[in-house]
Amino acid sequence: MTLDSDARRKIGISFEFFPPKSPDMEGQLWNTVSELQDWNPDFVSVTYGAGGTTKAPTLATVSRFLSDTPLATASHLTCVGATKEETHGVIESFRNAGVKHFVALRGDTPAGVGAPYTPHPGGYANAAELVAGLREIGGFEISVSAYPEKHPESRDTAADIEMLKRKADNGAHRALTQFFFDNDNFERYLEKVRAAGVRIPVVPGIMPILNLTQLKRFAGACGTVIPTFLDERFAGYEDKPEERAKVAADVAAEQIEDLARRGISDFHLYTMNRAPLVSAVLSNLGFKREGAKGRGAAA
Repeated sequence: MTLDSDARRKIGISFEFFPPKSPDMEGQLWNTVSELQDWNPDFVSVTYGAGGTTKAPTLATVSRFLSDTPLATASHLTCVGATKEETHGVIESFRNAGVKHFVALRGDTPAGVGAPYTPHPGGYANAAELVAGLREIGGFEISVSAYPEKHPESRDTAADIEMLKRKADNGAHRALTQFFFDNDNFERYLEKVRAAGVRIPVVPGIMPILNLTQLKRFAGACGTVIPTFLDERFAGYEDKPEERAKVAADVAAEQIEDLARRGISDFHLYTMNRAPLVSAVLSNLGFKREGAKGRGAAA
C-alpha cells in the first residue's frame, strides 16, 4: 500500500485535535503533538465544543500551538447560541492570539448532534452566513465542513451541496469532510459537488479506527455508514490490541492510497489526540518523519 515517491510529494496532510479536559489529557495531547508535528502537516485544527462550550479551552490550546510549536494552526469556530456581536468578540480574541485560519461551522446545540437547531435571533443563521461574516471582517483563511453521506439534519444530499456552494460562494477556501469509509460514495459526491459549480478543494476526512464498536455508535449519530468489510477486517481482534492497531493502520492507509489514485491530493486526519495509529498510517504510505521539506516528504 506504499505510495510511490512522486505521489507522496503531491500529497498534503493536516491533523485535527481537540482541547484536553483534564491534566492527564493535557499531557497526552502535547505528547501527541510532539510526535505528529514531525510529519510536517500543512496545518492542524483544534475543535470547538457543542454550543461553544469549549471556547476557553480551545483558545488556550490554540494559543499554545501558536506559541510553542511551528505548526500553522486553525481554530474551529461556531455561531450557535450567540449574537453576531458575541461571535465577533470571539473572532477578535482568537485574532489577538494569532489565529489566521478558522474552520467555520454552524455548530451543534448543547444537546448534541441531531437535536433540533434554532438559530439565535441576533446571530448568524448558519455556516454560510458565518463565512460571509468572516470574509467581511477580513484577513482569514476559511475552511468549512462537507458531508459525503449527508448531514443528519439535511433533507437530502442536494440540500447539503447547496449549502456547501453557499459557503464557497461566500468566501470559503476549502471544505473538510466528515469521515467516511466508502471511497466510491465519496467520488460520486465529489462529482455532484463539481457539477453544482463548487470549485474549492474538498478534503477527505480520514478516521483511523481506534475502536470499531465505539466508532459505530459515533457514526450512527453523525450519519456515517460503516461498510460490512470493516467488520470482516476487524473480526477476531477484539482482545488483541496490537493486531487490531495494525489492521486499523492498514485500513486507513489503503483508503488514502485509493483516493490518491483517484486524484485526491489532500487529507485531513482525525487524530483523537493519539499519535501511534496516525503515525503508523503515514509510515505505511511511505512518508518520512522529521526534517521533511515540502508536501508529502518521500523516502
